[in-house]
Amino acid sequence: MVGIVVSKEDVVESFIRSSGPGGQNVNKVSTCVVLLHTPTGIIVKCQESRSQFLNRQKAWELLREALRKRDEQARLLKRSESEKKRRQNRKRSRGAKEKMLEGKKKRAFRKLNRKKAKLE
Repeated sequence: MVGIVVSKEDVVESFIRSSGPGGQNVNKVSTCVVLLHTPTGIIVKCQESRSQFLNRQKAWELLREALRKRDEQARLLKRSESEKKRRQNRKRSRGAKEKMLEGKKKRAFRKLNRKKAKLE
């Protein structure tokens, strides 16, 4: 999480009332924190604690983690696409090329025999 820096201008922070156990505190205080990262559209919601301060810290950690995962997935996708292109552009080995040409000869021979049978 060291490499990810999130600008506060890019995040819309809102507070809503939590649900679940917590008694009167939950009913009176908006302790649930919702963060919206506007450039990516990622929404993070945290209501683990009865304290708004702790929920806010945890929500920011979750947002950084979500952004890190998104970057990691994009990097893996780009890497797999480049690997796929590299494999496609690779030349065939001599054995594979001979095998492919042998298959083509067999198919051509079959087609030739079909044409002869129709002519007779």
